Amino acid sequence: MDRSDRDIDAFLESLPDVMRSGMKALDHAISKVMSDQPRSLYVGKFWGGSNQEIIGYGTTRYRRSDKQEVEWFVVGLALQKRYISVYLNVVEGRQYLAEKHGAGLGKVKVGKSSIGFASLQDINLEKFVALVQLARDVSDAEFGRA
Repeated sequence: MDRSDRDIDAFLESLPDVMRSGMKALDHAISKVMSDQPRSLYVGKFWGGSNQEIIGYGTTRYRRSDKQEVEWFVVGLALQKRYISVYLNVVEGRQYLAEKHGAGLGKVKVGKSSIGFASLQDINLEKFVALVQLARDVSDAEFGRA
């Protein structure tokens, strides 16, 4: 995936009506926590080969399986066909934050580094914001930004 120069607010406005307000509310909540971090739209083929558009917040570095080190986002927000995905690319004690803390957010599906849910009403927004803050804090500490 590559960073796009597409305006993120225009991207959010282009989303289907039924999901737009939830995505905008999540973007606002994440942006507030990550206020002094970059906010970029990533587009292209994602893991598994599907085309994606992901709003990325903050930056981190990681080593891919091919040993190449790449810059990636700390927190990502994407709209799938039937649900919203949030990616937390931060590890705490050898475990991804999503995997470690995601189940406590509400009616969600948790992957290693992702949390999926059908709508904003399915999650506890206060706990979600606290998890984004934890992702920021862990990432900042790892990269000496704390």
